[in-house]
Amino acid sequence: MDTNAYKEPVYLISAVAEILNIHPQTLRQYEREGLIKPSRTNGKIRLYSQKDIDHIRYVLTLTRELGINLAGVDLILQLNSKIENLEKEIKGYKRKLKDINRFGLVPNSKALVIKKSSYDVVIFEE
Repeated sequence: MDTNAYKEPVYLISAVAEILNIHPQTLRQYEREGLIKPSRTNGKIRLYSQKDIDHIRYVLTLTRELGINLAGVDLILQLNSKIENLEKEIKGYKRKLKDINRFGLVPNSKALVIKKSSYDVVIFEE
């Protein structure tokens, strides 16, 4: 799938509401709550991408199928974002360890330890 097309905002609020079988007011409420952030044209018309639609589907799953309220959904979205950022950070540290070990500077039996303000990250070579 072309990631640019996936992220391209092309759908009007009415089309998204029809695709997801929800009222446009639900989309407006999600935006007010900060759960979604559609793009805007210069004329302030909301435009949604396929990525936005998939994100809204996730929010609808949390609210309708799992019964989570909007405050809970907001917390879940924030935690998902933190997890994603930490996974990227760990991947970077693993890459850094691999690069260091490529030059034989760190024995394979050692780990890369990164001191963070509230935690330590220890990565062992796989």
